[in-house]
Amino acid sequence: MPNDQRLIEDYIPIEAISEEARREKSIRKGHISTLHLWWARRPLVAARAAVYGALVPAPTDKKGRREAEEFVKRLCKYPGDPHVVAEARRHIWQAHAARLTAEQGHLVTAEDIEAGRAPRPRVLDMFAGGGAIPLEALRLGCEAYALDLNPVAHIIELCTLVYPQQYGAPDPAARGSAKDGTWAGLAAEVEYWGKWVLEKARADIGDLYPPIPDPDYKPTGQLSMDIPVAQVANLRYEQPGMLTPVAYLWTRTVRCKNPSCGGTVPLARQTWLAQKPGRYVALRPDANANAHRAWPEKTVRYRVVEATTENGLGFDPAGGSRGGNVACPFCGTVADSGYVKAEGMAGRIGVQPMAVACTRPGKQGKVYLAVEEVSPSIWPDDDAIVRRVSALQDAAANDTKGPLIALDEPIEANPRSMDVQNYGLLYWDDLYTRRQALALLTFAKYVRNAHDAISRSYYSPQHVRAITTFLGIVQSRLADFANALCTLLPSGGRGVKQLFVRQALPMVWDFAETNPFNPSAASWPSMLSTVIVALEPLCKLDNHVTVARGSSTSTSYGCDLFDAIVTDPPYYDNVSYSNLADFFYVWQKRTIGFLYPEDFASALSPKKKEAIAASYRHEGGKRAAQQFYENTMAKVFSEASRILKPNALMVIVYAHKTTLGWSTLVNALRSASFAVTEAWPLETEQSHRTRAVDNASLASSIFLVARKRLAEEVASYEHDVRPNLDRIVRERVERLWAQGVTGADLVIACVGAGLRAFTRFGRVEYANGEEVPASTYLAEVEGAVLEALLERLFGVGQSGVASVDAVTRFYVLWRYAYRSAAVDAGEAILFAYPLQVELDGPGGLSQGSNALLARAGSRYYLRDYMDRGAYEDLGKPTPHGSAPIIDVLHRVLWLMDYRPSELPAFLDEAQPDLDRLRVTAQALAGPALSGGAGKAPAAGETAALRRLTANWRTLIEENLFRDR
Repeated sequence: MPNDQRLIEDYIPIEAISEEARREKSIRKGHISTLHLWWARRPLVAARAAVYGALVPAPTDKKGRREAEEFVKRLCKYPGDPHVVAEARRHIWQAHAARLTAEQGHLVTAEDIEAGRAPRPRVLDMFAGGGAIPLEALRLGCEAYALDLNPVAHIIELCTLVYPQQYGAPDPAARGSAKDGTWAGLAAEVEYWGKWVLEKARADIGDLYPPIPDPDYKPTGQLSMDIPVAQVANLRYEQPGMLTPVAYLWTRTVRCKNPSCGGTVPLARQTWLAQKPGRYVALRPDANANAHRAWPEKTVRYRVVEATTENGLGFDPAGGSRGGNVACPFCGTVADSGYVKAEGMAGRIGVQPMAVACTRPGKQGKVYLAVEEVSPSIWPDDDAIVRRVSALQDAAANDTKGPLIALDEPIEANPRSMDVQNYGLLYWDDLYTRRQALALLTFAKYVRNAHDAISRSYYSPQHVRAITTFLGIVQSRLADFANALCTLLPSGGRGVKQLFVRQALPMVWDFAETNPFNPSAASWPSMLSTVIVALEPLCKLDNHVTVARGSSTSTSYGCDLFDAIVTDPPYYDNVSYSNLADFFYVWQKRTIGFLYPEDFASALSPKKKEAIAASYRHEGGKRAAQQFYENTMAKVFSEASRILKPNALMVIVYAHKTTLGWSTLVNALRSASFAVTEAWPLETEQSHRTRAVDNASLASSIFLVARKRLAEEVASYEHDVRPNLDRIVRERVERLWAQGVTGADLVIACVGAGLRAFTRFGRVEYANGEEVPASTYLAEVEGAVLEALLERLFGVGQSGVASVDAVTRFYVLWRYAYRSAAVDAGEAILFAYPLQVELDGPGGLSQGSNALLARAGSRYYLRDYMDRGAYEDLGKPTPHGSAPIIDVLHRVLWLMDYRPSELPAFLDEAQPDLDRLRVTAQALAGPALSGGAGKAPAAGETAALRRLTANWRTLIEENLFRDR
C-alpha cells in the first residue's frame, strides 16, 4: 500500500485547538474529569484532534488544507456539535474504507462500516488513564481500546467507556418500578441508590455532625448552645435558629521544645477564613487567655476577627509556621522543622480544633464560630469513635466481601511528590481524623450493602456491578475531600479544597474537615450529584469499546491489528501514578474490590512494571532508574510496532521538559524502529495551576507523530542529518512563532520536530564512524533552536546578533524560555550546554556578588538589574577584556534609575559596543519577553528597558559622546 500522509503529519490549527483546550480546562460541570480524579488527563478537544488527524488523509492542495483547517476548528469545540462530529465520523470511515479496499482487493464503503459489515478503525490507548483518548475515539466512530496497568484507572475507564454505554438507556424489559430506580437508566439508578446509601449512613453517624445553635438567633422558644448530645442529634439542619456545619477547622500541634515551658505549640500556617472586598475574616491566636474548659494550660485559643479591610484585622493571618518552623507563643522557643519531624516520627504531633465554618438557612455567605462559641459535642471524643469503628469492623469481620478494616496499608515514600512520611504519616489511615475514618468506612459499608439490595431487584449481575461501581466511585471521590490534608476554601465552592490540587501528598499544618452530610459542602450528596451530571452525556455514546487492565509491555492483541495508537505515556520521572492512586485504591478495595477480585488482589496498586524513572525503587539510583524507564518504554514501543498496522501512525503525547527525559524516549522509539514524522505543541494546561506558580512548567504537551521505519539505513550526521535539522528547526521556529507559541513550549516543540532528521535512520554516524547518541543529538537540536530564536529575538539581519557574547545570549534566551521562574538544576545545565557557558565553578554564572544566576537548593533563577546593578564594577572592563553586554546593560539601567549623574562616567569607562548594547536592550524590551509561564515577567526590568530604549539618544549616545 502506498505511503499515505495523514492530516496530523501535514498541518493542524494548533492555536485554535489550544485556545479551546484552555477553555475546556476551566469547565467542570458535566466533564469526565469530574467523574473521578485522574492526574494529567488531557483535554478532550486535544484528544479529538489527535485521533481525527491520525486517521484522515492530508489534503493534497492549498484549498484542501484551508478546508481541513476550518473543519478541525469546528470539530475541536467542547463539548462538540453533534452534526460536526457526525461529519468527522464519515470522513474517518471513508478514509478507512479506502484503505480496507486497497488491502482486501474488493470495494468497502463507509456505509459498510456504519452498518457493521466491515470493521471500524481500531484505535488503542496503551496508557489510557482517565479515558480521554479512547472516549474521543469512541465519539468519532472508532472501535476504541483502552489499556492501563493501574486498577484505579481501570475502574475509571469502565465507568467512562463501558457501563454508561451498556446500561445508560432505560430498560423497558426490566420488571420493577421507577421508585426503586429500575426502568430509568443508569444515571437515575445511581442517583436512587446513592440516596439510599446516604440515608443509611446518616442514620448511623449523623449524630457526629449535628447542627449548631446560632448564637445571634433571637429565638421565640428556648435554645442553648449546651443542648445535650442526644437532643442536638435530632435537630434539623434547616431548622430556624440552627447553623449547618460546612467544615471543622483544625491545627496540628507539638509540645514546646523547651522542657521548662511544655506549652502546646500550634503549627497552623495561616488562619484566613474569608478574603473578599469589604469582608476579611481570620482567626487570631490568643496565648494569654485562660484555658478553655477542660483544655490543658498553655493552650492557644483562637478568636474570630472580622474587618472591612485587611489591615483592619490588626494582625497577619498568614504569619504562622513555615515548613513546621514556628516560635512557641508562650516562651518564644522555636520549634524548628527538624524538631517537628522528629516529633512526628515519634507519633507526638497532635491536633487542636480552632473553629467551625457554617451556613445560615436561606442566607448567603458563611458564619465562623470559635471553639468556645459552640457546644463541646461538635468535637467528638476520639475514644468513643474508635469504639464505633471497632464495632463496625467486628460486624464485617466474616463478610464474604472482605473485612472493613482500617487503612493499614503503608504509604510508599516518594521523595519527589510526597512529604507526609517525613512527619510520621506512614500509613494511609494516618491521613484521616477518627471521625473521617468512621464516616468513610460507614459509607463503604453501605455501598457494599447496596449491592445486596440491588441484587434483589430485577437486574442482571453485570448491571448490579455497574451501579455498585458508581457508588464506589462516589465514596472514592468523597475521600479526596474528607481527609486531614484538605484546606479551607476561603470563598465559594464546597468550603473545603480537595487534597489533590496537584500531583502530590504535601504536609498540611492547618486543615479543614468537611461535613459529609451538608449538600452545599464537599459531601456525599454533592459528590453524587457531580458524578450523575458527568455520567449522563456518556450514556448517549455507542459501545464499540474494549477496556482491559494489564501491562503495555506485553499485550494479548493480535499482530497488525490497530489503525492508530494514540497514547499519553508516563513522562520519565514526573509522576508516579501508582503512588498517588494508592490513596483511592485502598478505599475502592474495601467498597467494590469484591466485584473485581483480580484487580484488587494485592495490598496496593502494582508498581513493579510501572513505566517511571523512580530512583527510590532502584538500588542503582538515578542511572538504574533511567535505564529501567528506557528499557520499559522500548518494550512498550516494540509491542506497539507488533500490533500496529504497517502504515498506521502512533501519536505520543509527551510533556517532559528536559532533554534527559527526551533522550530516553528517543532511544526507546529508535530501538523499536519508529521514526518521528511530526511534532505539534497543543496547550493542555492552565498557566495559573498550582504547579505552574514559581516553576518553569510547560503549558503545552507535544504530540509526537511516529511511523514504523521501513528500512534501517545508516546515515552521515554531517551530510544527511545536520543540514536537514537546520532547515526543520528554522521552519518550525517561524511557524510556531507566528502561531503564538512562546517560551519553553516553543523550544521543546522545536526539539520534538527536530527528531525527524534523526529518527528516520536506524543509525547515525559521525565522519569517523562513531555513532551519534540521542542525548548528544538532542543537545545539538536545542542549540540549533536557540540560535534560530536568537535571530528572532534580536531581529534577523540586526547588526551584532552573531557576535553578542555568550553570557548575554544566555540571559536573553533564559528570559525568553523561563521568564522569572526557577528552573531545576538538571534542566538548567542542559540549557546552558549548547550556549557554552558554565553555571557553577570558578567563573560560573552563579558565582560572586554580581552573579547573573542565583541558586536556591537544586534550582536556579535569573537575577535582574535590581539585584545586580548596584555593584560598582559591574560592566567595567577586566584584565581579561570587555564585560558581557548584559552586565553593562544592568549597570546602565540601575544608574538611570538611581544615579543618573554617574551614567556618563560609567559609559566613558565601559566603552560598550553601542550596536550590541542597543540590540540587546531592544530584544529584552520586546513583546516576545513581556509575558509567559510561571511568575509574571520581570516587570521592573521590562519597564526600565522600555524607558531606556525610548530615550536612547539622550541617555546613551549624548552621554557617551559628550566630551568628544
